[in-house]
Amino acid sequence: MKHLEQPASPSLPRRLTAMLYDVLLVVALVAVVNGIALGALVQLTNGKQQVLNENLVQLLTLLSVFGFYSIFWLKSGQTLGMQAWRIKLVDFHGGRPKAGKALLRCLGACLSAACLGLGYLWCIVDRNNRYWHDYLSGTELILLVKEEKKEPESAD
Repeated sequence: MKHLEQPASPSLPRRLTAMLYDVLLVVALVAVVNGIALGALVQLTNGKQQVLNENLVQLLTLLSVFGFYSIFWLKSGQTLGMQAWRIKLVDFHGGRPKAGKALLRCLGACLSAACLGLGYLWCIVDRNNRYWHDYLSGTELILLVKEEKKEPESAD
């Protein structure tokens, strides 16, 4: 019986760099979503109200962040930052995570960050290189093998 190799786990610097890429995209997305909401509010109130309620801003921000990550994870298991750094999110069986796992991972990531980032740093001491929210959601990050570039065929 042939033993299947466990996919490699991405290093913490690689994970953090991919996360930085995604944060830049998420900040822009949050700004656009809140800008659209503010524009709609100004139009609906004929210019009488020009400030969004802070609870609405928080809700829109949360929905934007969760939506960004969940849509990418459900579609391909990779955000744009993860694609650039060859990182993929899979469930513990190697498959693409389902909606419930993606949502649980988002919630768990908030918890990991809220504990002064300890949930993220946990991957340094964990024997499986997992975050707290990996265990909570039944998902993990794997490092994809770098594809070799194909040499162009010469036209002899």
